[in-house]
Amino acid sequence: MISQDKALMFRNRLSKVFRHVSKLARRQSVSCYRIYDHDLPEFPFCIEIYGDWLYVAEYRRNHHMDEDTHDQWMAECREIIHDITAVPAGKMVVRTRQRKAGRLDQYQKLDDEQQFITVEEQGLKFKINLTDYLDTGLFLDHRVTRNLVRQGAAGKKVLNLFCYTGSFSVYAAAGGASEVVSVDLSRTYLKWATENMELNGLYRASQHTYLHEDVKQYLETVPEAHFDLVIMDPPTFSNSKRMVDFLDVQRDHPQMINQALKGMKAGGSLYFSTNFSRFQMNASEIPNATIKDITRSTTPFDFQNKLSRFCFLITKPDH
Repeated sequence: MISQDKALMFRNRLSKVFRHVSKLARRQSVSCYRIYDHDLPEFPFCIEIYGDWLYVAEYRRNHHMDEDTHDQWMAECREIIHDITAVPAGKMVVRTRQRKAGRLDQYQKLDDEQQFITVEEQGLKFKINLTDYLDTGLFLDHRVTRNLVRQGAAGKKVLNLFCYTGSFSVYAAAGGASEVVSVDLSRTYLKWATENMELNGLYRASQHTYLHEDVKQYLETVPEAHFDLVIMDPPTFSNSKRMVDFLDVQRDHPQMINQALKGMKAGGSLYFSTNFSRFQMNASEIPNATIKDITRSTTPFDFQNKLSRFCFLITKPDH
């Protein structure tokens, strides 16, 4: 059972941040956004709005409660969350997730029954899954960067590496890209990415290619000087059995970026991001490019002061 003092503390904090963030979301016509992320140590939740659904993830921790006590504690927390957000219990999905340094195990499926809902973001539609995977299928922290891709995609050949469910590919197509190539190691996510493109009425077999490949291996064969715009959002670490070599973003990013630059036309742009909190860009190992840290300018309103993601715009010289 939650003490009155702590219950009031959680209620007041959630109420304050929900009012503030929801107002900003309405002003920007954003319907998928984060409203709370471990603001209080005693209430270690990530809470996100997806349209008229609410996603509540309790970070895994040693809470020193037995199962019955924890169930009661969670029920009281849910009641407070419902009171503040007014989202009915039937549209509140509660999960437990591991707090992790990188997007590890994103391919791990947690359930046999898949439950998808469709949400809108900045005029585009996406399938998300709140119940079956560690991540929902739409990384909310990339909302601003996705829009930059849409704004710069007209007539461009776009390469989306580690494409996940293809949201960047959809934005590129919506922005008028002449070609979009999406690469990922998971057939499940490539299928999901194709469905997201179809959901928006944008899929064209002649323009949109989905490659089931290890990105590190693909980059060794990337066609030279072909792409105008590249998106690279690798996991912090991956040692999938389907990979020839493991991936370590701190170790491997210079080589991957240099190989991507080789596949880009002069003047081309690469958006590189990572949520490895201790990441250091090794610019000295990437000599033939201009690197600009755009982390702050691409941080959405609902992640201000809470984002351990880095984002860089890397430009190939135009001569």
